[in-house]
Amino acid sequence: MKALIFILLLLSFSFAQLKVVVTYPWIGELVREIGKDKVNLHVIAKGTEDPHFVVPKPSHIAKMRNADLLIIQGASLEIGFLPPLLQQSNNPRIQPGRQGFLDLSQFVELIEKPQRVSREMGDVHPEGNPHYNLDPHNIPVLAKAIAERMCQLDLSNCSLYKTNLEDFLQRFKNKLKEWDESLEKLKGIKVVQYHKLYDYLLQRYGLVSLGTIEPLPGIPPTAKYVEELIKKAQGVRFVLQDVYHEKRTSQYVAQRLGAKLVVLPHDVGAVSEVKDLFSLFDEIVQRLNQ
Repeated sequence: MKALIFILLLLSFSFAQLKVVVTYPWIGELVREIGKDKVNLHVIAKGTEDPHFVVPKPSHIAKMRNADLLIIQGASLEIGFLPPLLQQSNNPRIQPGRQGFLDLSQFVELIEKPQRVSREMGDVHPEGNPHYNLDPHNIPVLAKAIAERMCQLDLSNCSLYKTNLEDFLQRFKNKLKEWDESLEKLKGIKVVQYHKLYDYLLQRYGLVSLGTIEPLPGIPPTAKYVEELIKKAQGVRFVLQDVYHEKRTSQYVAQRLGAKLVVLPHDVGAVSEVKDLFSLFDEIVQRLNQ
């Protein structure tokens, strides 16, 4: 009987999955690539949602309560919904500072760090612009960070995680060369954005942003501000629009400037064509080159 119990315990341990909760779909795709069937994954936000304003739900709390690892984008992007989820999960393993908490913003160089922060500046992030995931060159760095933390928490499957990581990195490297060649042609092109969402992408490939339709982050535009923006944004080729803000103002600005309105996905699932990280950047490149 003891031998049978021991065998059952051994089998249950062998088939146990690492329970991972992530805040956004693109992070979930990295976890899937690295962990495959060794991971039980829960993604909090949907790709169609404004990443700043995700609605916390009881189902998220239940998943976080049993999680071994919580992975966030960080740089205060989740500040509006994650703290109450963390508190109510009552899970000491995934609290900030613990091994089960991974903030990916710590592994990249953030841009646009403000000298000071105040209410009059709008929804500014003190650590810098949090949308670093839209520079595809950051993705391999982040994949390695995730794999390393998963290995620390699940040593028995570490060799598998490393094998999956290397396979992903090779496939991503091949696509990165393709994306670089396609977007290099757009260097120097002037654009306007609705929100400062694509700054890492623009900086990587040398596109020039002449302004945002939002006067300040998170603040809707006024008619007066829009007219001032149009005056200073002459020569713009693209007006870049995300999927979650209203599009009427962007359509008006594009029409007045003689520019093309381009709706770009910001995450996996933001548009129907984007099923994973590869198709995310495929779609961004395709839409900018149409």
